[in-house]
Amino acid sequence: MDQRFINLFDRFTHGGMSRRDFLDRLTLLAGSAAAASAILPVLEDNYAHAETIAADDARLVASDVTLASGIRGHLAYPAAATGKLPAVMVIHENRGLNPHIKDVTRRIGLEGFLAFGVDFLSPFGGTPEDADKAREMIGTLKPEDILQTAKAVRLDLAQHEKSTGKVGAIGFCWGGGTVNNLAVADPELAAGVAYYGRQPAADGVPAIKAPLLLHYAGLDERINAGIAEFEAALKANGKAYELYLYEGVNHAFNNDTGGARYNKEAADLAWGRTVAFLRQHAGA
Repeated sequence: MDQRFINLFDRFTHGGMSRRDFLDRLTLLAGSAAAASAILPVLEDNYAHAETIAADDARLVASDVTLASGIRGHLAYPAAATGKLPAVMVIHENRGLNPHIKDVTRRIGLEGFLAFGVDFLSPFGGTPEDADKAREMIGTLKPEDILQTAKAVRLDLAQHEKSTGKVGAIGFCWGGGTVNNLAVADPELAAGVAYYGRQPAADGVPAIKAPLLLHYAGLDERINAGIAEFEAALKANGKAYELYLYEGVNHAFNNDTGGARYNKEAADLAWGRTVAFLRQHAGA
């Protein structure tokens, strides 16, 4: 896939243009409407491939639930679990709690956690099926409301009957940025894992208590522009963190429904590091 197509799609998915403008530019770049039509499905998420772990997998208890705070989401934990479990909130990209993120939540559940995929669009009736509409809705959320929701979920999970009280968080893209901001705002967060997430302001770093695992994509110039300042602040303030830059891969490399941007080798490596990190810092 020509990197120019991926870069254009990245701009579109992060609010850089309307769908009409994106399709017009894709057509111009591809050379024809027919060529653009052939390229588009390779760029967009295909949720037909989202369910690597079925919602009715016998190894799990998994269902859509509403927490005590009124926040909706997808809950998953091992069916065989007899004791309490460390909890992990899973924070979606800027397209809401879609089938892919629900699947990621079940993957975390299978690893021995009480996993909850948060729907940040709960106050508006939940994530719509239309990804463009979901992206528009998320763009209207206020930073303070996003943090309020995340903190409420962290508290809900800490007090859940199946929980040990320790709660970590993992987020992707928009969700990765939300994890970073939550680490600044909530000293009770046990651990944070951010996949290609926007960095918080450097002056907020001294407030971070949770150890952080930071995954970045080598070709992701937009997000990577903030790495140096963030890492310098983490070092200067003696914060516990691990940072990995996966060379030659794109933003959203973990999303296995994401066509051209998905990179299995990097995704598998990052996932292994993620599970080990969460077990170390959010485990019992």
